[in-house]
Amino acid sequence: MAALSVDVLVVFALVLAALALFVSEVVPPDVTAIGVLVSLAVLAPFTGVSASKAIEGFASPAVVTIMAMYILSAGIEETGIVERLGSIMADVTGGDEGLLTGATVATTGISAGFVNNTPIVAVFIPLVTGLSERYGISPSKLLMPLSFAAMLGGTLTLVGTSTNLLASEYAREFFDEPLGMFTVTPVGALVLVVGVVYLLTVGRRLVPERIPAAADFTQEFDMDRHLSQLVVRDDSALVGRTVSEALDDDRAVPDGGVVQTDAEGTPETLSVVDDLDVDVLQVDRNGESFLAPASDVTILAGDVLTVRGNPQAVNRFAEAFRLRQLTRETVTEDDLSDGPGDGFLVEAVIPPDGSSAGRSLADLRLRERFDTTVLSVRRGRAILREELDAVELSPGDTLLLQTTTESIRYLQEAGYLLVTEGPPEAAVSSDATETPPLDPKAPIALATLLGVVTVAGLELVPIYIAALGGVVAMVASGVLSANRAYDAVGWNVVFLLAGLLPLGVAMQATGGAALLGGLLVGLGDVLPPIALLAAVYLLTGLLSSVITPVATVVLLTPVAVDTASRLDVAGMPFLLIVMFAASTAFITPIGYQTNLMVYGPGGYRFTDFLRVGLPLQLILMVVTTLAVAVTWPL
Repeated sequence: MAALSVDVLVVFALVLAALALFVSEVVPPDVTAIGVLVSLAVLAPFTGVSASKAIEGFASPAVVTIMAMYILSAGIEETGIVERLGSIMADVTGGDEGLLTGATVATTGISAGFVNNTPIVAVFIPLVTGLSERYGISPSKLLMPLSFAAMLGGTLTLVGTSTNLLASEYAREFFDEPLGMFTVTPVGALVLVVGVVYLLTVGRRLVPERIPAAADFTQEFDMDRHLSQLVVRDDSALVGRTVSEALDDDRAVPDGGVVQTDAEGTPETLSVVDDLDVDVLQVDRNGESFLAPASDVTILAGDVLTVRGNPQAVNRFAEAFRLRQLTRETVTEDDLSDGPGDGFLVEAVIPPDGSSAGRSLADLRLRERFDTTVLSVRRGRAILREELDAVELSPGDTLLLQTTTESIRYLQEAGYLLVTEGPPEAAVSSDATETPPLDPKAPIALATLLGVVTVAGLELVPIYIAALGGVVAMVASGVLSANRAYDAVGWNVVFLLAGLLPLGVAMQATGGAALLGGLLVGLGDVLPPIALLAAVYLLTGLLSSVITPVATVVLLTPVAVDTASRLDVAGMPFLLIVMFAASTAFITPIGYQTNLMVYGPGGYRFTDFLRVGLPLQLILMVVTTLAVAVTWPL
C-alpha cells in the first residue's frame, strides 16, 4: 500500500472539503470545482499540479465536445423536432397509461443517446404534464420514468452524457485508447432495454401517485385556505384608485392596518402594513377579469378582489379597507385563468442552472417587474404559502405563478425558470388534433447532428472536431444565431468539468489514487475480480447520487484503474464500470439534474427516488457488470 505522505493528506483534505461543499451546496458545484482548481495550483508544491496544468481542463477534448453538443442539442430543440416527437407520442398512445409510459421512456431514452438529456427532459416535462392532464393520468406516474430513461439513454453513445466523454479522456490517458462513438453502444443498449423493462413493470407499480390525476393547480398546491374573494363596499378606501395606487404604496398604515384619515374622514394613506402578507391577484367586474399587478383599472364599488393570504391576514386586510368577504366555494384555477390574454396560472421549476437559484423572491421582484405573483412554493414535501418574499429559491423548487403570456415567455427565455405546466399554449391541449409544424430548417439541424455522429463514428476526425464542425454548420445555416449558440452552453457543467479534471491529476501525482487502490486491492484478495467490479459499480452509483456524477468519475476512475493494475487484471473494464455506474444516480433527487427537474412537478418525496431507484440500480449492477466483463474480458 502506498505511503500516507503529506502530499496525499493535502489532496485528501481538498477532496473532503469539495465533497462537503457538493453535498451541502453552500456554493454551486461549478464554483466549488473552480475553488478546487485554484487550491490545487496554489498548493502546487504538495499537489504536483502547476498553474498551467491546472487550467488544461479547459482545453480538454471532453470539455470542448460537451460545449459543442449543448449547441447541437439546442439546434434540434429550436426547430421543434422534440415537440413533434411528443405530439406523435400522444397520437400513438391514445391516452393509455401503460402505452404512454412506454412511449415516454423509449422516446427519451433513445433521444438522450444523441442529444443532451437536459434539454430533452426540459421539453418533455410540459408535454408529459399536458398529456397527463388531457388523459386523466397523474403526472407523478410519468415524470420519474422520464428522468430515469433520459439517464439510461445517456449510456448509448460517447456523446450521450458528459461522464462518457470524461471516461474517454481517461481511457486516452491511461490506455492511449479513447472511446469511439459507438464503443459502449452494445452494453448501453442492454442497459437501456433492461431499464425500460423495469420501468414498465416493477417500476411502474413502485412509482407513487403523489399528484392526483387531473388535479387543478389550486388543489395540487393545497391553496384552499389561502385564496379568498372580497367585495369592495361603497365606502371602501380603495374606490377610485387603481390597485397599484391603493396597495403598493411604500408608506405603512399605522395601527396594524387601519387606514389614516384626515379631519373630514378622507383617506390619506392607502397602503397595507408591511407585515400584512396579502397579495391582490385580480379584479373581477361584471364577468370581466383584470390581472391586478398589470392593470391600471380603477376599482369600483361592487368589484370582487381575489387575494392570496392566510385567513387571519385576509381578515385584517378586509377590515383595513372596508371589504366584505364573499362566502362561496373555494377559489379554483378557472377563477384565476381567464385566457392567454389576461392572467393565468402556471407551474414552473427552478432549473439547476437557473439564474434565480440562490435569490430571494423579494430580490427578484417578479410582481413589480414582470406582473407575476408567486402564490406558493413547493420544496420536497413542504408547500410554502406564507412570507414568500423571504424564501430563497433553490434548484428543484416548484412555483405556482399567476402571470401573463409575455411575462412567462420572457422569464423562461431569460433562464429564471422552466415552465412545467402551462401557459395554455405550452401544454398539449385537449382539442389538439394536429402535430405542431416543424421549423423549415429542421432537416438541416437533423442532418447536421447525424453528420456529426457519422463522421465521429467512422473516426474520420476526432469527436470534438466533428462536433465543432456541426456547430459551425448550425450557425452558418441560420438554425441558431451566434448569441443563441453561446446561451445554449451549460457553462456550469463546463466549469465543473474543467475545474475537477486537475483533481484527478493530483490524485495520481501524489499517490492518493494508489493509496485508495490499495484498500480496494485488500478487498480483491477475498473477492474474485468480477465481484470487485460489481463493488466498484455499487460504490460509484451510490456516490453519484450524493455528489455529481462528474465528480465521482474524476475521483474513482484513477482509483479503479490503479486497483486493476495491482490485481494484474485489465483496467478498461474497471474504467467502463465507473462510467456506466455514474449514469445510475437514481436513488436521490439531487444526484442528477434531470431528477431535480422532475422532483417538484411530480410532487415526489425524497424517499420516492430510493424506493424506485435502488432496485433498478441493483439490477443494473448485475447486468452491467456481467456485460462489461464479457465484452471487455478481465
